[in-house]
Amino acid sequence: MIDLYSAATPNGWKASIMLEELGLPYELHRIDLGKAEQKAPDYLRINPNGRIPAIVDREEGNFAVFESGAILLYLAEKTGKLIPADRKGRSVVIQWLMFQMAGIGPMQGQAHVFLHSAPETIPYAIDRYQNETRRLYGVLDARLADNRFLAGDFTLADVANFTWIWFHGFAGIPLEDFPSLQRWFAELEARPGFQRGMAVTPVPAEVVQRMTQGGRLQRP
Repeated sequence: MIDLYSAATPNGWKASIMLEELGLPYELHRIDLGKAEQKAPDYLRINPNGRIPAIVDREEGNFAVFESGAILLYLAEKTGKLIPADRKGRSVVIQWLMFQMAGIGPMQGQAHVFLHSAPETIPYAIDRYQNETRRLYGVLDARLADNRFLAGDFTLADVANFTWIWFHGFAGIPLEDFPSLQRWFAELEARPGFQRGMAVTPVPAEVVQRMTQGGRLQRP
């Protein structure tokens, strides 16, 4: 049994989708980010960085893993699934995982902040982070023009990138500009494991409204 500590964010969904796709039993512990539960002393003993997600593997002496990419790798290695055994194939998966973690996550995350949560509108910052996110989407689109999935077969790299692409509307970036990425996204979104993984921590209605209608979120 795995204990999953998570919330409705792209990084949180990585872990829950991965657990669902692997068919691993887990118990969800919802973390209320609005109440800063991720900063509580008990949680900081699991994840000293005070972020979500985190897991605790009861079968391994309550071994804790934090950072979403590390969680995906740990679960893949635990089960021998969603990552190739050969060195080159494994490297390709990790490259596309790192692409998301070092590129799309930080850049699109900043686009979200400056579009919806910054105390004032700063056009330069919005343009900078939206344009870089579009560029990164273009890299994915080019890769997927010749590949059904990012690393050959379906792998954890697809899980990692999908959860951020799901928020494309929140970043103000239409997928219609990226046909191969749009095709890949639709295929993954239809997978039952992805649907179950996202449903365990559903996105707040306020965020869905902003994704479809535009506008800015209010700071708590």
